[in-house]
Amino acid sequence: MLFYHFGKYILLLKAVFRKPEKISIYKSEIFREMVDIGLGSLGIISIISVFIGAVTTVQTAFQLTSDLIPKSVIGGITRDSTILELSPTICSLVLAGKIGSSIASQIGTMRVTEQIDALEIMGINAPGYLILPKVIAGIIMIPMLVIISIFLSIMGGYLAGSASGAVTPAEFIQGLTTGFIPFTVTIAMVKAITFAIIITTVSAYQGFYTNGGALEVGQSSTKAVVISCISILAADYIIAQLLL
Repeated sequence: MLFYHFGKYILLLKAVFRKPEKISIYKSEIFREMVDIGLGSLGIISIISVFIGAVTTVQTAFQLTSDLIPKSVIGGITRDSTILELSPTICSLVLAGKIGSSIASQIGTMRVTEQIDALEIMGINAPGYLILPKVIAGIIMIPMLVIISIFLSIMGGYLAGSASGAVTPAEFIQGLTTGFIPFTVTIAMVKAITFAIIITTVSAYQGFYTNGGALEVGQSSTKAVVISCISILAADYIIAQLLL
């Protein structure tokens, strides 16, 4: 059963990336999806990111009980854990719930109301027209959201450390700037792009092959979020294993 669905998924992707009939139509759809995915998710990502950084700093400070370890280490730990894991993965899991369910229910509704059948009768490549703009918009906007998330998480950590007295601003900045490895940002971007592809394509697959009515659309939406989250965590481990 797993190989059957994986095969259908690959065939759907093949249809999605077929040469578009009219690029101008796709361009306007891509910009619309970029607004939905990027600006529509900015608020929740900003709030989550600030608290991720704040909690990481406070908990790291709590665990550093030895006086032999300098407090500046807190800044370095917050920076590296945010860039490598917390911002790309947690933000993508949140986006899988927000964007993934929206894509699956939108395409699923079009399937059960026979709008996709109408597109195919008119000779339009329905997978390309419906899914490709979402995939491209996701690949562009989700890495941008992850970059914003990294910045806000570090700011949240700085503010929480200063407000709680766990670490002074000077010590936090010292830890933040000491021993920084730029390759960690590359890993974060690889994760963000991979997760963007997973979220958009898996959700679109679940929606595209919905059968039945409103109940089945809801089930497809739920399934899209669950499978996307599991796939993100599996991909996270594989990328970490390969690049670190």
